[in-house]
Amino acid sequence: MAVTNKWAKKTADNGRVDLHCHTTASDGMFAPAEVVRKGQAAGLTAIAITDHDTVAGVAEAAEEGERLGITVVPGIEISTYAEGADIHVLGYFTANDNELWQERLSSLRGVRGNRNVLIVEKLRSLGIAIAWSDVEGIANERRPADGTKGKSIGRPHIAEALIRKGIVATMGEAFDRYLAAGAAAYVEMPKVHPVEALRWIKEAGGAGVIAHPGLYGRDALVKELIAAGADGIEVYHPDHGAESEQRYLELANRQGIIATGGSDYHGERNGESYHGAIGSRYAPPDTIRALLDKLLQRNGTV
Repeated sequence: MAVTNKWAKKTADNGRVDLHCHTTASDGMFAPAEVVRKGQAAGLTAIAITDHDTVAGVAEAAEEGERLGITVVPGIEISTYAEGADIHVLGYFTANDNELWQERLSSLRGVRGNRNVLIVEKLRSLGIAIAWSDVEGIANERRPADGTKGKSIGRPHIAEALIRKGIVATMGEAFDRYLAAGAAAYVEMPKVHPVEALRWIKEAGGAGVIAHPGLYGRDALVKELIAAGADGIEVYHPDHGAESEQRYLELANRQGIIATGGSDYHGERNGESYHGAIGSRYAPPDTIRALLDKLLQRNGTV
């Protein structure tokens, strides 16, 4: 079905499309407008803002995209849990003025906030002199200037606090020693199942995509999520090798779902890039059109 809505002229079919970028609305280093400018400087024609459990950065990014002539896709990355692992689900083109959708996201951020406080308490029990105010202060340094609500604080903020205090030297060391699953200060938090996150995204009018499946080592689960209604799978990602990308591309083609991709850009902390540089991985050029066609078929509008 041809795209006939307001996004018809913004599908960037002939350009480079990065569909996975984070801003200061969650744990990125740069404000939404700045991320869009960096995307343009990197040669992108379209960029998706996919902050963790929040859409607070989308409006600012979209405004800057209009000014610069670069397409900004409204997105999100939802934290979920299944089979003993953190699983992330990307959502695109959700109706962000939907009250139920916003209530659900608010509940996710509440859980995330409680978990972060417990991590700090666990670090203190290990003899590390860190306070929640240290973490919150780092997050507030990069809070959008307009004070937009919906800011999501994450483990990278805690990692940066550990670096500033000289406890660790790098982000990687912070996660390996303290913050990653199974590390000394890791705290599991109750999360929704990825199938539920996919349902939430669809009920908000959006398209749901399985994020960076190569990080999970659970291809059977990935296939279950596709069967449960995932619209796509993130094939191209900085943490996927060529073999993984080929495997997931073949899976997407076999299952008739959309192959997406992006850099998972967060910016650089202390000279260290978290995942990839903006535009370092990108989606096939017709991906936005494919997502929109999927939504038009399902919803009749976007």
